This record gives sequence, C-alpha cells and structure tokens, in this order.
Amino acid sequence: MKKLQPLIYALLICSGILIGNIGKNSSTSNKDGKINAIINLIDNHYVDTLNTSNFEDKTINAILNELDPHSAYIPVKKYQAVEEDMQGSFSGIGVQFNIIDDSIVVISAISGGPSEKLGIQSGDRIVSVEKEDVASTGIKNEDVIKLLRGVKGSIVSINIKRRGQKELMAFDITRDDIPLYSVDVGIMLKDNIGYLKINRFAATTYQEMMEKVSLLQEVGMNKLILDLRGNPGGYLHIANQMCDEFLKDGELIVFTEGRNRPKEKIFATQNGQLENIKVIVLINEGSASASEIVSGALQDNDRGKIIGRRSFGKGLVQEQISLQDGSVIRLTTQRYYTPSGRCIQKDYGKNEKDYYLEQYTRKDTTTSYSDSLTYTTKNGRTVYGGGGITPDIIIKRDSTANYLQINRMISKGWLNEFCLKQSEQLKKKNIKSHKEIDKDIIYAQYKVFVTKKENNFKLKLGNTELKYFSNLLKATTCLNLWDNDIYYSVLSAEDAYIQRAINEF
Repeated sequence: MKKLQPLIYALLICSGILIGNIGKNSSTSNKDGKINAIINLIDNHYVDTLNTSNFEDKTINAILNELDPHSAYIPVKKYQAVEEDMQGSFSGIGVQFNIIDDSIVVISAISGGPSEKLGIQSGDRIVSVEKEDVASTGIKNEDVIKLLRGVKGSIVSINIKRRGQKELMAFDITRDDIPLYSVDVGIMLKDNIGYLKINRFAATTYQEMMEKVSLLQEVGMNKLILDLRGNPGGYLHIANQMCDEFLKDGELIVFTEGRNRPKEKIFATQNGQLENIKVIVLINEGSASASEIVSGALQDNDRGKIIGRRSFGKGLVQEQISLQDGSVIRLTTQRYYTPSGRCIQKDYGKNEKDYYLEQYTRKDTTTSYSDSLTYTTKNGRTVYGGGGITPDIIIKRDSTANYLQINRMISKGWLNEFCLKQSEQLKKKNIKSHKEIDKDIIYAQYKVFVTKKENNFKLKLGNTELKYFSNLLKATTCLNLWDNDIYYSVLSAEDAYIQRAINEF
C-alpha cells in the first residue's frame, strides 16, 4: 500500500487535487466549436482507424497544458486510485507489502483488517493469488494492488509461504474496507512537546488529527510540532478546519479570488482546542497547496513559527468537473491568498519541467526578495511573497551530503529486506524496547549483508549520510517490530528540523 504513495503524490501535485472541493456536472454547449468540428472531421475521414477514447484524452491534455501547471485531466483508471486515497479508505485484504527478491512480502497486516484476523504475519510471502503464480514473475506494485483490491465482500484466495513451514498456507480472504490514514503519527517527544505528522489533507484528516490531539493533551501536551514536510495538499475545507483549531474567533485564515469568482474570505469561527498550545510548523519544498494555507495562516496571524525550507509555491484553486465517462477535469478558477495578502503561487517558468524542478535550484535565503514582495503579519513582522511560504527559521541544505548511494539501496529493496530479516531475528531474542537496539551494530551487520547482495558494491558513506542511514536502519527495523509511533520516535532523534523545533520552544 505504501508503494502507491509516489503515484498519489504526483497526481496530487500535478492536479492540485480537489483544493476547491467543488464538484460540478459538465454541460454541453449547443454550439460546436472548431475543436469538436476537427475531431469529427478526423473521426469521419482519417485514413486509419483511431482509438477515439485515447485521441480525446490526448486532445484534452494538450488543451489543459496550455493553461497552467495545475489544471489537469484525470482519466477514469487513475481517478479511482486518487479518489480512494482522498476519501481515506479502499476495499482490500489489508496488508502492507514490499516486493523483495521478486516476491510479495507482507511487511505488516493492517490492524483490524481481514488479513490480521486470519493470522497473516509480517514476513509471509504471497506466492499465488487465485491459483496464479506471483513469485519470481517480475510482478510490480501496481499489479499486486489490482490483484488484492476489489469489491467489499468479495473473496480472494491466496497461498502463503511462511518461514519455518514446509507446506504452503492457503487463505480465503473476504475483502473489506481498509482505512488509509493521512496522519502518520501523533506522539510525545519530550518536555510536554507533541509531534504530529500529516501526509495529505484528505476527507478524514481533521478527524484523525483531533483524535491524536486529544490523546496527546491527556498526557500533558502544551507544545506541538506540526510536520507538513512533503505534504502535497488536498481539500481546502480540511485545511480551514485545522487552522480554526489554532486561531481565535474572527481571525482570517485565507481568501480566494478569480476572474469569474467573487472574493471569498474564510475566518476562524470557534474556540479551538489548540488556541493555547504553542505551535511550530515544519515545511519544505514538497509542502504544497493546503499545507501552505495552514503554514501561511499561522505565520501571518503570528500564531506560531515556521521552520524548514521554502514551500512548493502552489496558490491556485481547482474546481472539479465530472465528465460523462467518469473522468474529471480539475480547472484552475481562483488564486488563494494568505491573511497578509500574499499570493504564494510561484512563477510558471518556461515549461512544466522547469516549474517542477525549480525547487531544486532555488536558494535558501530571504535576501533576494524585492520590496514589492514583502508583507507584514498581524503584529508587524515581515514575511515574503513571490512563491511559497518562506520559513521564519531556514534549515539550509547540506551541500556536502550525497544520498545517491542510499537512494540506490532503498530502490533495490535492500533496506526493507535487511530490516525485515533483522526484526525476525530480534523477535527471537524477545526484545522489549527500541532502546535495546544498537544502531551501530545493525549498520555493521548491514555492511555484511550488502556484500552478499552485490559483490562489487562498495558502501561508502560520509559522516552525515552514515548518521542518517544507520538511524534509518534502526527505525525501519523497529517499524517491523512495533508501530509507527516507535518508528518516528527513533527518526526524530536525528531529524535536524525536529531538533531545531524542540530547541525553539
């Protein structure tokens, strides 16, 4: 399931998914314009047979590409995956998996799901689905998803190879609704500091967040680190609900305006549960859209500090228009502005490639902003427009660090494979706490592991990369042994953003 996230992330950013949260039915004009006339002409007279559906899709994309980077056409086959992700659930068997050595390996059975109820365990290898061999066949993540997801109440038969068992284990699993969580974790760090990481703004995000907040407040949280790094956005009304919990009644959250849309202001309306909690928001270049609404609203109202790197810079609002075949167009109709009046939409650039690569070439500084791009917060502090939310405290890139080798090992699946085996060994030792696990020992064992995976592979990491990767090995092993809470607790100890936020309170 986690492997679906890169696809979802790309679609969210490219389409500015549902930020306007307005569904409309398409209407057909009585007048046939040039485009319809040309399509009909080609369809009736072109020398070869055309795939009309594909031709229409390409035509629509060509038109929308001339508008802005976020107006988008989503065909039916992709829309279903995006809609499931944003609605917060899908129907399936309820496992998180990775493909390791060309096998589908269960990383964990989702709590309360049908697989967990049947006793499917971490480390189980799915070797067949509906009597079709899926081991050593070159199967891809999207293929697995198609096989395991389906209509709620339908049954899928699988065979599993479990370590230590000679015979395959057969399971008939009744598919059920599986939750997709948008709040990755809500934990206490130290000194009454809570930590929330939110990966998108889906239909269930506000409810998930407030459930975590209530639990953290019960154990004494009076300071909060809200992590929106890498969060590409989502529903506008969810971002507004979240801001409403932090801001006082009557404080401006955001306003929108478009050529054919009137100016609309959205204000905080109630006594929020988090109005008296100190807050710091973490953002980076992957924080977009709704993430920028939240960070911009809190910054402009002097409600909390923003730490990290300048956000993506997506300040356009899309409205969703449903087409007759079930596909949708997300058309940019408005811009949104932070309370100080900043439109944080960045320049489109020369082309779409430049637009999305801009985040990798920008400088982590505020000195390059002209006076025309400076604004003032509620208390008179200077903030900056011109593309994205510029943090109050900037975490600069380490220009000497090189994570290419680490990324290569992750993409090959070595990290997940090693950590799964490591967790199985630690289970036998009856480890009770992550504090009993030495990351230096794990890294030494990993070095032996990679030499067996590829004889010519030479693991060479600098001090920064080594510190990060050894901690990641420990955190991922802990994830297999316990849960997200422990995983993020371990990661936070070596996270420069989080440690800076802790020191700022």
